[in-house]
Amino acid sequence: MTIKEKNRFFSPPKGSYFLFGPRGTGKSTWIKQHYPKSYTIDLLLQNQYRIYSAYPERLKQLIDAQENIETVVIDEIQRIPELLSIIHALIEERKEIQFILTGSNARKLKKHGVDLLAGRAIKRMMHPFLASEMGSSFHLENALSLGMLPIVWGAKDPEEVLETYVDLYVQEEVKFEGFIRNIGSFSRFLSVIAFSHANALNLTNIARECEVKRHLVNSYLEILQDLLLVHLVPVFTNRAQRILVSHPKLYLFDTGVFRSLRKLSVMDSIEEIHGGALEGLVFQHLLAWCDYSKGKYQISYWRTKSGLEVDFIVYGGDVFLAIEVKNNTKVFTKDLRGLLHFKEDYPECKTLLLYQGEERIINKGVLCLPCEEFLKSIIPNEPLFSKI
Repeated sequence: MTIKEKNRFFSPPKGSYFLFGPRGTGKSTWIKQHYPKSYTIDLLLQNQYRIYSAYPERLKQLIDAQENIETVVIDEIQRIPELLSIIHALIEERKEIQFILTGSNARKLKKHGVDLLAGRAIKRMMHPFLASEMGSSFHLENALSLGMLPIVWGAKDPEEVLETYVDLYVQEEVKFEGFIRNIGSFSRFLSVIAFSHANALNLTNIARECEVKRHLVNSYLEILQDLLLVHLVPVFTNRAQRILVSHPKLYLFDTGVFRSLRKLSVMDSIEEIHGGALEGLVFQHLLAWCDYSKGKYQISYWRTKSGLEVDFIVYGGDVFLAIEVKNNTKVFTKDLRGLLHFKEDYPECKTLLLYQGEERIINKGVLCLPCEEFLKSIIPNEPLFSKI
């Protein structure tokens, strides 16, 4: 399966900026398309990595020697955080130059201080494809099994690329940066963490499954967050009228990566895995919409101690939307229970149930919409669903 280059909805700022995103989301491809005349330094190339890690000041020497240079791109800036101080000085001295710093790992930058640039460079994120970016190439069933990573959809053998993604990009990054001493225990953690996808996070249970201490699991989780591979969704507590749970929910950044890690065994329910994949696919679309759109939005979920739950609450600006995702082809009254109770507490919100059926219906005042239709309608800076 191949896919032609797609127009991305990512909208860059005018000045210098960081462009973060997991490996394979298309950062380098997008930059090559939009800045074809840029001066590029790729720190994944061993010769360039050796040069600039040994002599970071060489960057200034090279930039000073360039005439009529407009854009400088440094790929995988986290590999040599020492370059940030030099870039900071160059931004001050050469205001006509735009610096674009890509990264797939924020861990070392945090330690060395991204604030070193003192706001001179804006932070932006690039996500996997949106369904609306893929147009007619998007098919829900393919997305649920392969995810939405450009590196996967552009491959001749997408299943093989997805199968090796964790080894090629995740463990390679972990080994290169020396984040952990025991790769074996981290590999077990990766296998176990997939079972927490689309579920409330329980570090104690994960530690027991991995046979490691809880504090070690917590450090492993921080690594995955810094590698931009997992996201924690907090509980919606605004004006809370009921007793709520406190644990966040965890989502892997891409459904295909989840399916690759979450191996099917004889004790597994295929419906449960499909349900987690569908919920994760909706989440990654909502997250991309929030990051690509102007305005500040937050994604949370709602769960009471008594067991009422709504999968996603999108809140911010003029948006207050409660979304429930069901891997059913029909809508049952029990599926609406969480949304209806949430609506009682927050009558100003709009409610939406996404399911695997083909008809748009209204049940007890809740719009029930085919999930594929909803995903295809998501376009940054446009309402999440204009017909709600």
